[in-house]
Amino acid sequence: MSTGAIATLLGQQPYSFHGLKTIGKIFFILDIVLFLAFSACITYRFIHNRGSLKLSLHHPHESFFFGAFFVSIALIIYCIELYGVPSSGPWLIKTLEILFWLYAAIVILVAVFQYHVIFDRRELPVTDAMPAWILPVYPFLVLGVLGGTLLKSQPPGPGFNIFVGSVTFQGLGWTIAFLMLTLYFTRLVNSNLPEIPKRPGMYVAVGPAAYTANACISLGMQAPKHVPEHLLGITSFPVGDAFKAFGVIVGIFLWLISFWFSAIATISIVISAKESHFTLNHWGFIFPNAGMTIALIYIANALDSPGIKGVCSAMTIVLVMLWIWVAVLNVKGVLQKKVLWPGMDEDMEDIEGHGHKPGSDQEDGDEQV
Repeated sequence: MSTGAIATLLGQQPYSFHGLKTIGKIFFILDIVLFLAFSACITYRFIHNRGSLKLSLHHPHESFFFGAFFVSIALIIYCIELYGVPSSGPWLIKTLEILFWLYAAIVILVAVFQYHVIFDRRELPVTDAMPAWILPVYPFLVLGVLGGTLLKSQPPGPGFNIFVGSVTFQGLGWTIAFLMLTLYFTRLVNSNLPEIPKRPGMYVAVGPAAYTANACISLGMQAPKHVPEHLLGITSFPVGDAFKAFGVIVGIFLWLISFWFSAIATISIVISAKESHFTLNHWGFIFPNAGMTIALIYIANALDSPGIKGVCSAMTIVLVMLWIWVAVLNVKGVLQKKVLWPGMDEDMEDIEGHGHKPGSDQEDGDEQV
C-alpha cells in the first residue's frame, strides 16, 4: 500500500523535473514486485499451515488487514492509469473501465462478508478500538479516487457511469469509516492511547477524510466533461459546473480533518519515540499521509495556488524519505529476526508451525509491550 501510494504521489506532482516520472515508474514496478512476492509468501503460509487462513480471517486484529490486499490492487490500477495510458492505446482505457467495475463487485463482497464475520464471531471492546477497524471498507475509500483518476481518459458515456459509481462507492466508504472513527475517537477520550509500538497505526485515521477529499475534488474537476449538461432536467445552469464547485468546497472542508488526525498521531509518536521499536505498523507513516498530500495537490491545482503547490512538494520529499527509512528498518528487522518471524510479531496467535511454544524465550509483540 505504501509503495503504491508513493508511486501515485510522484505521478501527480504539481512541480516536476526531468526524471520524476521515471522515479515514479520505478516505485510502480517495485510495488508490483512486492505485491506478487508478498502474495506468494502469504499463500505459502496458508497452504503450509492448514487452518491458518480461517484463523487469520477470524483473528481480532489480523483479520482487518485482509482489506489492505484489495487496497493494494486499487493502487496498481491507479498507477496503470497514470503511467500506462499515456503510452498505450484505447484498449487499455477500455480494460481499465472493466477492471473498475470488476474490482467494485469484488470489494463489496469483502466489505459485507468480512464485517459479518467480525460482528458474528468477535466481541471487540471499544476501549481497544483502532483505525485499522476501517480497513475492510478501505477499498471503497480509494475507489472514488480511482474513478476520478480514470475519468481523465474515459470517454463521456462510460465516464458518466464511472462518475455515478464513484460517488456511490465513496459514500459507502466514508460513511462506514466515519462510524468506525467515532468508536476510535471514543477510545481516545475514555481510554489510553494505543501501545507505543502500535501508535504509527494511528495514521490510518488520516485516510478516510484525505481520500474522500481527494475523490470529491477529482470527481468534481472531471464533472463538466462527463456529467450531461441538463442532468435531472436542470436547464438554468450546467450541472457539471455545479458538481465541480461543490466537489472542491467539500474537499477543502474535509482536508483539515485528515490533517488533524495526522497531527494527533504525530504528537503521540514523538513524545514516546524513545520507548518505541520497529513494528509493521510503521508503514502507517506513508500510505495515509500520501493520500492527504495528494488531496492537497488537487486543492492546489483547483485553486491554482503556487504556495500550496510548494507545500505539496515539501510533503512529498518528507514522505519519500520516510519510505526509505521505514524500508531500511523493515529489512533490518527481518534480518535480525525481530519481525516476520515465528512468535516475534504483534497480535500473533499460536498457529502450528508459526507460533512460539509456551514457556519459550520468544515473546510476541503484545507481551513485549
